[in-house]
Order: sequence, then structure tokens, then C-alpha cells
Amino acid sequence: MAKSSKVLTTVLAGVMALSLAACGNGNNAATNNGGTDNAGKDNTTTNTGGNKASDEKITITFQNIYPDPNTPSARTLNKIVGDYEAAHPNIKIELDSLNTDQQKIKLKTQAASQEVPDITIVNPKAQMKPYVDAGLLAPLNDMLDQNGLKDTFQQGILDFYSFDNNVYAVPDGNNVAVVYYNKELFEQAGVKIPATFEEMVETVKTLKSKGIQPMVIGEKDTWTGSFLFMNVLLRTSGPGFLQDIMDKKKTFEDPAFVEAVDAFQNLVQAGAFQEGATSMDYNAGENLFKTGKAAMYFMGSWATGSIDDSSVKGKVGVFKFPTVNGKGNPDEFMLAPGSAFAVSAKSDHLQETKDFLNYFMTNYPKVKFENKDAVGVAQKVDGDFAAAGYSDLAVEINGMFSGVKGGDLSFDNTMNPATSQEHLTAIQNLFVQKTDAKEVAKQHQTAFDANNQ
Repeated sequence: MAKSSKVLTTVLAGVMALSLAACGNGNNAATNNGGTDNAGKDNTTTNTGGNKASDEKITITFQNIYPDPNTPSARTLNKIVGDYEAAHPNIKIELDSLNTDQQKIKLKTQAASQEVPDITIVNPKAQMKPYVDAGLLAPLNDMLDQNGLKDTFQQGILDFYSFDNNVYAVPDGNNVAVVYYNKELFEQAGVKIPATFEEMVETVKTLKSKGIQPMVIGEKDTWTGSFLFMNVLLRTSGPGFLQDIMDKKKTFEDPAFVEAVDAFQNLVQAGAFQEGATSMDYNAGENLFKTGKAAMYFMGSWATGSIDDSSVKGKVGVFKFPTVNGKGNPDEFMLAPGSAFAVSAKSDHLQETKDFLNYFMTNYPKVKFENKDAVGVAQKVDGDFAAAGYSDLAVEINGMFSGVKGGDLSFDNTMNPATSQEHLTAIQNLFVQKTDAKEVAKQHQTAFDANNQ
């Protein structure tokens, strides 16, 4: 529990740093100012790396999770990579762009054969620990000390990617989970923002009766359903449930977990999600919402830029995940320190790769801000969101960070990979078939006991 408290305190510190930064600029809630000037200055030439003068032809492989070239994230990636290659003609950045689950599977296979790409994507805490323990990732402390890069990150955020005082990855975001909703579709159906989870279920039924798809999810990428389920559990149990499991203070057969499974199934059984949700990946699911084909979308706040870049721009609002059976605090969120860039310890071009990643992250907040995609960035961003033309949605979510009262990390960022896989499969199955909640709880406990001896 002590560890959990530390984790939550650290996340809160990061979120609060963001909010305090916003308050520090003319009381403008739309301003996210951490004290640096990344958005206001053209620093794209401040770090040219150590290779410009070399004629040696070098290829750096860059595995990433931005497969859709039309998204702001992909545009940010391509912009910075293009600028770097132009300044370093001998360097080729070879992109391997995959969706999230594809990337996780591919990395596991590559790790098994000791062939991790020069740069890859990992997730914080429990998910990346096996790669660190296997010696596959390079410490990045020296890279972070160059050009003041370390100081561009929000306070405490790098702790999620650190082991034994070494930082092994640098994150792209620090987000919270929210519910996006299409205002036009809500008005068309005559429904209001649900104040409780039970009202949300009734809203689903009303939307469905009006011929409107209530919610969408890309559950082929199994983390999406788990992310939603964990928010239900956060309400029925309060923060720290998984830590209590690991500390053997509770079991998955606790009434709060069973209650969460029942509530989650009520949402599924009400017809909340689209047909074929388990065969649709993250991008495909999100695209349904972005094309106005669904009324609600539960996701991390990182989706804001992509939604604002779609045909539903200006039509979308946001609300906090509501209480469940009268339980929980809507100001407690699922916390999502982002996926992060890590460097292979066995890279043939380790220094060149670190030089490039230093350049990439130094310029990342500036280019994200320019692409109207800086909400939830893990680094400090200096810029007035409203003045820069960010949407009301982005401004509202940016302001929402100041009200965060803690929360929990995702299941797979907390539990070991084997237990997490059993959980992800169990939750995915709930989208296909209703199951006795006590059996789901028992299945979880059996997996935990088998993988935590």
C-alpha cells in the first residue's frame, strides 16, 4: 500500500505540476506552462547530435505505435524525423509503425532473439521491467543530462520508467481517462451527460433505441477494455486495489471486484458497444467516433488532438467517469503515464541513437503544440492553448488536470505480464459472452496465485 501511495503521489505531482504551470500564466486555464519555453522558441537546431560531420552511413530503426499517417501523432513523428535526416544526411531513420498490440507482440518476439530495434516502445513499471531485467534496454541518464532534456519533463513522471536510479525510457504523455461524447448525437437522442454509471447504462439503452451507436471500443487491442473495466473497479473499490492484491491484503474474490465485473457486464449487455468490437483495433474503434458514428468514447486524454483533427471537431464534449452504485470519486482517474521510447542496449549505433532520441524529445513538445496535439504531453509545454487556437474540448481537458485527486494505474502497468495476460483475456471475453462475476474473480485469483509464488 505504501508503494501505491508513493506511485499515486508521484502521478499527482506530475499532474499538479501541469496544473500549477497553467495557473502560473495569467490564470489562463488553457495554458500549460511548466517553466520552459519549448513552444515559444524554435529549438530545432539546438541539438544537432554528434554525427553531422561523419560520412558513415547509419540506419537507426525506430519502432513506434503511430501507424496512421493522418493522425497528429504520426505527423509529429514524421516532422521531427524528417528534420533530423535533413540535418544529418548520413543518418537514416527507418520507421516500423505498428498498432499497440502488434508492437507489444513483435517486441516480445524480438526480445526473445535479442534483436530489439534501436528505438522501441515500452510501457511503465511492470510492463517494461522484464526488458530491463534482461539487460535489453540502455540506461538513458547520460542522454537526459544533455541539453537540459531531463528538466523538460514533468516532475516525477520519469520515476515510472526508472529502476535502480537509471531511467530506461522517456514517455510521450501523462494522461487521464475521460469519456468523450458527441453533443449532436446526445441532443438528437434527448439524453444528458450521465451523473452516475447507472444513468450511463440507461443512456446507452436510449441511444440504442434511437438507432444511435452508444459507444465504441477497439477491443482487439485488449488493453482498451481493461482500461474501461479498471475505471469501474476504481469506483467500486477506491484506489490501490491491485496493490492490496499484491500485498496479499485482498484477493480478486473481494466483493468490490465482483461488483465491478457485474457493473461492467451491465454496460456490455445493454448493447453499449459496436458489433465486432473484439475484432476491431484501437485505431478502427476510434475512427468510428471520429467520423460521427458513435455517441460516446472512453479513452485517455491523449485522444483529444486526434478527435480535434477529425470531422467531429467542435461537436465533442467530455465528462468524468461517474460513480458506480453510488461509490467512488469522479475526481479520481485512471492515470496513464504514457508509452515511452527506449533504446536497445545492444544497438550497433548506441551513441547515434541516443543523439537522435535526445533531438526527438527536445523538439517533441514544440512540434506537438504546433500540431494542436499537446494536451497530456509528459513534458512541459509553454504556450497559451486558447490563444494558439486549441478547441474548447482541449481547453476543458487541459483544465481538468487541475482537479485530479489521484487514481490508479492500468492493470498491465501494475501486475506482472503473465497475470495481466489472463486478465486481458478474461475482460475481452466479457464482450462476447456474459459470465458469472464470481467465476471471473476466481479466474483472476487463480492466475495471480500461479504467477506470484
